[in-house]
Amino acid sequence: MTILVLGGTQFVGRHIVETLLHGGHSVTILNRGVTTDALPGHVERLRGDRDAGLGGLAALADRTWDVCVDVSGYTPRQVRPSTERLRRNVGRYVFISAVSVYGDPTRGPVSENQPRSAPAAEDVAEITQETYGPLKVTCEDIVAVMFPGRCALLRPQVIAGAHDPLSRFGYWVARAARGGEMLAPGDGSDYVQYIDAGDLARFARIVCEQGLDGALNLAGPRLTWAEFVEALGAQSPVWVPKESLRAAGMGERELPLYRPTGGPRSSLMHICNARAIAAGLTLTAPEMTIAAVRIWLRNSDQPPALSPEREAALLLLARSRA
Repeated sequence: MTILVLGGTQFVGRHIVETLLHGGHSVTILNRGVTTDALPGHVERLRGDRDAGLGGLAALADRTWDVCVDVSGYTPRQVRPSTERLRRNVGRYVFISAVSVYGDPTRGPVSENQPRSAPAAEDVAEITQETYGPLKVTCEDIVAVMFPGRCALLRPQVIAGAHDPLSRFGYWVARAARGGEMLAPGDGSDYVQYIDAGDLARFARIVCEQGLDGALNLAGPRLTWAEFVEALGAQSPVWVPKESLRAAGMGERELPLYRPTGGPRSSLMHICNARAIAAGLTLTAPEMTIAAVRIWLRNSDQPPALSPEREAALLLLARSRA
């Protein structure tokens, strides 16, 4: 197949492009050309700026592809021009959305039938924690209208894997590998859920090859934090109660992935993946995802979300209250 990927050189896009190439497909990418590009030389590279509207997509004119995979569409300002430009030039549009379209459900499991958040206005361009989900809703709606019956809306959970610039999953892998006493949030009974980037990429290939339509949640194993910490191989976890963490002003920025049960967006750690599993989604074992991220981190220099000094202070505080 001939497949156009909007984006393609960073994290998720890179995994998707490499997987499509492995499947024997001909891949073209379109991006601004400002990020590091480690893709093979036979990938066709087009330059454009999605923030510049239709004028920024001139490189797509008079070209056709079997499928477009949109990895870099975050705002209506980006997605509406691309769908307008491509609706007669590609057979199918695969949009990488997010489970954030569901907002903050009261309970899980969250399936594709869960009502989504109210859409953001099309002139909203700032991406924040509050606008990210509503913007994805608006983008999904644009894709569905422009490609009726020939689009897939993939809604991944938190994505884990090599080349992750946010490294939310990677923080815990790196911290466990460093050894010593490690702050473990809560009491081990809360939940964490993610999707391996390789699993997402392989499923995206299935969607392209089989022409799947509609919305599909992409989520991997749902683990308790006790199971997650054990899979990480942490030598000396110290469980710090969520009340102590809350009192210290600790949130998801310093404790990535940790959403205490009953707290904000905790139901998004209970995503139902049954529809995608039935369509061919396969899941990598947590230990294998952790091992792959650990290898990648050896050559990655990313500051820890929770500094060693802050962690030590919290551990000391937890002991004093024990």
